[in-house]
Amino acid sequence: MRVWWQEIAELVLPADCAGCGRPGGALCDRCRAALDGSGARRVEPSPAPPGLPVVHAAVDYADEARAVLLAHKERGALRLARPLGEALAGAVRAACSGPGRGAGRRPWTAAGASGAVSRARRGGGWGVGAGAGAGAGAGPGAVLGVRRAGGSGAGAGARPCGPLLLVPVPSARRAVGARGHDPARRIALAAAGVLRGGGCPAKVPAVLRQRRRVTDQSGLDARQRLANVTGALGAVPGSGRLLVAGPVVLVDDVMTTGASLAEAARAVRAAGGLVIGAAVVAAPRAHINRN
Repeated sequence: MRVWWQEIAELVLPADCAGCGRPGGALCDRCRAALDGSGARRVEPSPAPPGLPVVHAAVDYADEARAVLLAHKERGALRLARPLGEALAGAVRAACSGPGRGAGRRPWTAAGASGAVSRARRGGGWGVGAGAGAGAGAGPGAVLGVRRAGGSGAGAGARPCGPLLLVPVPSARRAVGARGHDPARRIALAAAGVLRGGGCPAKVPAVLRQRRRVTDQSGLDARQRLANVTGALGAVPGSGRLLVAGPVVLVDDVMTTGASLAEAARAVRAAGGLVIGAAVVAAPRAHINRN
């Protein structure tokens, strides 16, 4: 009910830009451009929690981008999900190119990933790569290919085999109830729509849930956050069959210490899924990986 009223209010009430506060709409052109950034890049907290996959972020968690994320998450500015989803889709494309791989380099293949041996019985690992000219800095029109690695000959691994699974870090039920929506899932759904529009079959399966209550993460340091969330997530019963359907990219709106993404990766792997990376809309500038 609350989400319905929020959507109606956004349509009938005048809105100022969520990024800069200027009148003229929910998001002005300048702030929309700020969300586009200069291309997704690899980010890594220090220290990185055990099990954290390679993470790519679309923009820095600062200035206009931070204001837009908070407006969507805490103030229920639901129309911002689309531009945030577009930004997240760019980070997903970078995650699919693999760690340290840009345009023109070899796409990620599961053969080199940890845990690929356990999936060999399924007839080869998963590979997720960019289409011609696409890579970590590819634009919105880039097409991702999801395929099964293995085989021989020039056409090996070229058969479509998907979909790409975007798995959001689940929010606590009480947080969803208080906000009236699940921000990470809403942005993930928007990102999946953008990817499908570019030719990549992407889905957002609801496969993770909180198994126990956790403390509010704000105010906790990296060590405390890791202890707070370790073992807190689990796969929804019966979700194993969904997770083996395609490669998994974990998604969230913001990464701070990486503890929640590491825990989500553990839960997905425990259920039989293959995590090839993680993508977030934003991360602190200090997390940029210079390697």
